[in-house]
Amino acid sequence: MNDSADPHGHLAWFRNASPYIHAHRGRTFVLAFGGEAVEEAGFAALIHDIALLTRLGVRLVLVHGARPQIERRLSAAGIEPHYHGGLRITAETDLPLVCEATGRVRYEIEAILSTGLPNTPMAGAGIRVTGGNYVTARPWGVHEGVDHQHTGVVRRVDGDAITGALDRGEIVLLSPLGYSATGEIFNLHAEDIATEVAVALRAEKLLFLMEEAGVTDEGGDVVSRLTPAEAERRVAGNDASVEVTRHLTSAATAVRRGVRRVHLVARGDGALLAELYTRDGTGTLVTAETYEGLRQARVGDVGGILDLIEPLEAEGTLVRRSREQLELEIDHFTVIERDGTIIACAALYPQPDGISAEVACVAVHDDYRGGGRGRQVLDWIEQHAAEQGLQRLFVLSTRTMHWFRERGYEPGDIDALPGERQALYNWQRNSKVFVKGLGEQT
Repeated sequence: MNDSADPHGHLAWFRNASPYIHAHRGRTFVLAFGGEAVEEAGFAALIHDIALLTRLGVRLVLVHGARPQIERRLSAAGIEPHYHGGLRITAETDLPLVCEATGRVRYEIEAILSTGLPNTPMAGAGIRVTGGNYVTARPWGVHEGVDHQHTGVVRRVDGDAITGALDRGEIVLLSPLGYSATGEIFNLHAEDIATEVAVALRAEKLLFLMEEAGVTDEGGDVVSRLTPAEAERRVAGNDASVEVTRHLTSAATAVRRGVRRVHLVARGDGALLAELYTRDGTGTLVTAETYEGLRQARVGDVGGILDLIEPLEAEGTLVRRSREQLELEIDHFTVIERDGTIIACAALYPQPDGISAEVACVAVHDDYRGGGRGRQVLDWIEQHAAEQGLQRLFVLSTRTMHWFRERGYEPGDIDALPGERQALYNWQRNSKVFVKGLGEQT
């Protein structure tokens, strides 16, 4: 399609992406993909997207696999691959061929990253790629009586050296090989390297690019978000493919060890950028269990909610609600509980029109303001609204207009409210109206 055919669509996407461009700038992402990706027709486009990430200020560590390339190289030499427990046994005689196949994959990636012809997505990119003995390995050893020989596991990651390369503006490219203090070479799982590197760097994101679109539910729809506990339950249930199961296991491990977010994303054209620069993304996000304390409110929470909102009611920020009213409306509330105390809350009131809902009573305890909990509970409310098929949210505010503006709510007028809500509008309070389309803000 001609780029000028839909200029407003491009502009809208770019504008909606701008908060994410700002949020990701200067952050460290670890991106892992298998050797299968290198052989796909769209691999050059993926590299172009990776180059774009660097231009947008993302600090990147790339970890590549080489399984199909190793298989072919061994087959060409007449060597039959051997596995035990799903793990390759790398014999002494196999190791040179493993290194050769892995090296070829690395050279191909470096070659594409080095292109810079005019009139191409890589024009003037000037990307510098570095690598080295950043990963110390040890042998996997003997398991169930089987010696895996030169198959190894990550022992240590030189995070300081990798950070130094990232500080110099370089992409760090890591191959699935590790080195021991005794000078040995070990064949490693690329996924394990990516996980350990992300943990060592305290990376903002770890991304696994895979053939599937992400984790899917029984209806075949992509599950957008999982906690580590939910990811582990899916692994235990054996209801996912081998690839997804492996990634979910690594994702849960990484998040529990300090990586903020792990994304399982398809290798399709543009999927990486859509995952990172749109609200809904395209894959499955496994995120730190920041929502462990976030739940549907219960009647027993009414006292805690009252303690939280009464100071805001007194100053006129929130509309007064009686205990009786809260008890009747408690099913609309979501709360964050910390050590038995309600420290944040918000309410969602779906409207009779079936497409809109009011966000109300967003409050955070004084002792916990500035920690992102208001944004956390609002994000949860918005996700819940989207899952119900709602298309737009509105809020009435007298004091916190800018806070909602910063989160994608646009000024409206009374006519923007559903008819039933217009009839209940309090003209004496004179609240400002703000509206957010769930399908528009990304």
